[in-house]
Amino acid sequence: MALVGQQSWTRKELCRVLALEERQLRTWEKQGLIAPAEEYGFSHMRTLRTLNALRVQKIPANKIRESVESLKVRLGDEQNPLDQVEMFADGKRIGVQFRGERLDPVSGQLLFDFEAKTEGPRLLAARPEPQRNREQSDFWFQKGLELEQSAGKTDEAIEAYTKAIELNPNAAGAFVNLGTIYFHKRDWAQSERYYTGAITADPNYALAHYNLGNLYDERNNSEKAHEHYHIALKLQPQYADAHYNLALLHQGQGDMMRALSHWQTYLKLDPASQWSGIARREIEKIKQSTIVGGTKTQRA
Repeated sequence: MALVGQQSWTRKELCRVLALEERQLRTWEKQGLIAPAEEYGFSHMRTLRTLNALRVQKIPANKIRESVESLKVRLGDEQNPLDQVEMFADGKRIGVQFRGERLDPVSGQLLFDFEAKTEGPRLLAARPEPQRNREQSDFWFQKGLELEQSAGKTDEAIEAYTKAIELNPNAAGAFVNLGTIYFHKRDWAQSERYYTGAITADPNYALAHYNLGNLYDERNNSEKAHEHYHIALKLQPQYADAHYNLALLHQGQGDMMRALSHWQTYLKLDPASQWSGIARREIEKIKQSTIVGGTKTQRA
């Protein structure tokens, strides 16, 4: 979890607060939609939230890229336009909110239902209520992220995330972040409630299953922890942190061969992190046939 008052996030912290899989972040980097970095600020967070919202609404990456390139030309700026304008899905097309107008980013035309035959003002299309609710939900989700980084404002962050869920019951990211807040408060019942809510909203949400695995592991429910770590791996086979925690679980239960397999897979996926040294140490212990319990140094 990011430090209190922190104005920047590491890659892993950003993925956690945005409920985003790092694999998706790498894909957007390869597509040129966001520049690779090791630390991210609020402008990056805004860009990633926009990209994730468009992905959820099944807007193709090539359409997003076309819109971004057109906006660069129109704005005359080499910076990422997603830092400067609000981009949203308008049905199957993309629109942008810029200087009070809703525009098509490629053509530059106003988005509207009709134009009066007289010289009267052009009327913008009324957004359907579900879309308005999603937009307001996104606002409260962003507000919750900002409040989480401010000292002594955890209760306000909880309130913001709760509003996000009220406006959009499928706001899986808000569910996950609430679950994590309560996890750090060691309120296991509330944490389980929100992690489970995230999975109900999105059954294929690997991060939610992984976090629920952490919760059950913390409560010494190894069976449930195994179940959700394995679901996370089924959804995302290269989920390094899930391999790490499964290695610890198997090692603690004396199942050294399975532990060894997960340690080795973890090292292939994440060979340079601060946790890789622990993995190498445990692999060496197993190879020397030394039975160890393994410290529960969880990846959260």
